[in-house]
Amino acid sequence: MTETPQLLLAHHLKSLKLPTFQREYDKLARQCAAEGVDHVRYLLRLSELELIDRERRMVERRIRQARFPTVKSLDAFDFKAIPSLNKTLALELARCEYIDRRENVIALGNSGTGKTHVALGLGLAACQKGLAVGFTTAAALVHELMEARDEKRLLRLQGQLAKYRLLIIDELGFVPLSKTGAELLFEVFSQRYERGSILVTSNLPFDEWTEVFGSERLTGALLDRLTHHVHILECNGESYRLKHARGSKKAKADRTRPDA
Repeated sequence: MTETPQLLLAHHLKSLKLPTFQREYDKLARQCAAEGVDHVRYLLRLSELELIDRERRMVERRIRQARFPTVKSLDAFDFKAIPSLNKTLALELARCEYIDRRENVIALGNSGTGKTHVALGLGLAACQKGLAVGFTTAAALVHELMEARDEKRLLRLQGQLAKYRLLIIDELGFVPLSKTGAELLFEVFSQRYERGSILVTSNLPFDEWTEVFGSERLTGALLDRLTHHVHILECNGESYRLKHARGSKKAKADRTRPDA
């Protein structure tokens, strides 16, 4: 029995990887016929639907590959809570032009002031631009590097890291590094110098980074590369999480307080 045109079309569209085309062509054809739309405009609408859906799938894939701990946008960030943060600069960085220029971003400030949220927001913006992004903490990256070195696959891991247009390293300074760990992390920074962008968040000012890397020489060389082309976001002030917790506690106390 000869296959019907619908079955053949479905087969061809699957082979061409046009799932939206396959899902929408019949419904859209009836709609365009009712509106008196010609075949060219019908095909235009159909191709636009395919492109929109393909872009959506691409962004979702980039977000999965980035391995964000959670997905957050800058739209959800409370800039008023952290007045030291340069909102104009943060929104400018969300355009991702610094990535094309292979520049770096450093977000500095004490714990709970939104550094990770800003990093996640900038990472999401890069994914939405179709750029490859990787997210990790400094401690997790060092552990991964040391494990890869022991298993003789360090070059492969370094190659994978080099493919990211933006590498986000969160929480640098929370955990002191061993001599080997510091050297391996330095190598990551060094390999990306003027080749790919790095976004670092840290709770320590630059003059205390020696405490993390354990060597003034290594710290100086790292900062020299990292800060050559850099945008600095200062997130200083009271912990946003602590402030929010106090507000919640006060609100609960007000609800349970007996009437006078």
